[in-house]
Amino acid sequence: MQLDSRIFVAGHQGMVGSAIWRELARQGFKNLAGRSRKELDLLDKAAVEKYYAETKPEYVVVAAAKVGGILANSQQPVAFLYENLEIQNNLIHGAWRAGVKKLLFLGSSCIYPKLAPQPMPEDCLLTGPLEPTNEWYAIAKITGIKLCQAFRKQHGCDFISAMPTNLYGPNDNYDLQNSHVLPALIRKFHEAKTSGAKTVTCWGTGSPVREFLHADDLARACVLLLKNYSEDQWINVGYGSGVTIKELSEIVARVTGFTGEIAWDTSKPDGTPRKVMDSSKLLALGWKPQIHLPEGVKLAYDDFVNNKDSRWHRINP
Repeated sequence: MQLDSRIFVAGHQGMVGSAIWRELARQGFKNLAGRSRKELDLLDKAAVEKYYAETKPEYVVVAAAKVGGILANSQQPVAFLYENLEIQNNLIHGAWRAGVKKLLFLGSSCIYPKLAPQPMPEDCLLTGPLEPTNEWYAIAKITGIKLCQAFRKQHGCDFISAMPTNLYGPNDNYDLQNSHVLPALIRKFHEAKTSGAKTVTCWGTGSPVREFLHADDLARACVLLLKNYSEDQWINVGYGSGVTIKELSEIVARVTGFTGEIAWDTSKPDGTPRKVMDSSKLLALGWKPQIHLPEGVKLAYDDFVNNKDSRWHRINP
């Protein structure tokens, strides 16, 4: 990659895409391109192909996706499967037709089996049943990985895939109906503190173990992979260790200043019991996370408080 290479970041306004954009700009890349949903409908194959033909990107990052937590996945299985398939098919197939030099597809750790070995290595994919609460999203992401591999095999395309763990950071989604666990907790505890509530109720038992990676750390990994990784196998991007959801809620409570009681609604699902990734391949390339969880939660909470009003439609639709 050259500093004047034409780079298209699909999903550049989301948490992941905006982090990758910031990191590319920080490293001096000058020719970045992105389109909002209003400007380019990624579900429209013809529109995507027209965009590729007009702008001729050399590098593409597929950071656009329909995302959400357990509740959103359970309520919208068609959308999470169909829309993600359409978005990634259009972007990946369109990149091949446009002669893109390199494409990075971003998946998710939920591609791995519910009872995968811990920490989860790349080669445990498709060795067991998926976690039912997010299988629709997982199947779409698995298909994206395989499509990149198919283009490598049949057409020699330098299309690579990275599988991030649970992410958080600036521009996250704080809607309680479709957000992931960490932003949902930030909003819950903030509103409880603001209203003077004495109790915050969280889903499940609090026992599942998850790892969390700040979006800026993922962005550093993505740029490293764009520069230095050209293998057929997808590569994990994880923090390296996990915390229980109970421990996470206690961190968020401290950061937000909530001093009341934390209750657990055990009628709600826990999801996968443990999910920590084996990121040794990426670590061997020289990357390591720089933002630790308590610091990262503080950064995320500051972003939530400072920018809440400017994107209120994302928080209170």
